Amino acid sequence: MSLKESLGKVTIVDFWASWCGPCRKENPNVVAIYKEFHSKGLNIIGVSLDEDATKWKEAIAKDKLTWPQVSNLKGWQEPIAAQYKVDAIPATFILDASGKVVARDLRGAELKAKIIELLAK
Repeated sequence: MSLKESLGKVTIVDFWASWCGPCRKENPNVVAIYKEFHSKGLNIIGVSLDEDATKWKEAIAKDKLTWPQVSNLKGWQEPIAAQYKVDAIPATFILDASGKVVARDLRGAELKAKIIELLAK
């Protein structure tokens, strides 16, 4: 899967894992934002730091994460996480249509407000 091919007007790259309590707690908010704004140009790519494929897939189903999910099942050795210099999760990167990181680690109302702002451009 290529990030360039997945870009929308706005793209969230969401680093998470099935075993990460704060990640799972934030997932319902991200699901709501995706449902509301995907048709307006929002894309999300989930990048998991899981090592257990079964637990990862169960979490995707349970949390109703309907956007593309990727993982090399290497935990903290995940190459994509290394590329983004992720050292804690949850970690979110908000990209504009060109793929430039315009915000990082926003949650809840702050994340939604930033998505609204960027989609209005």
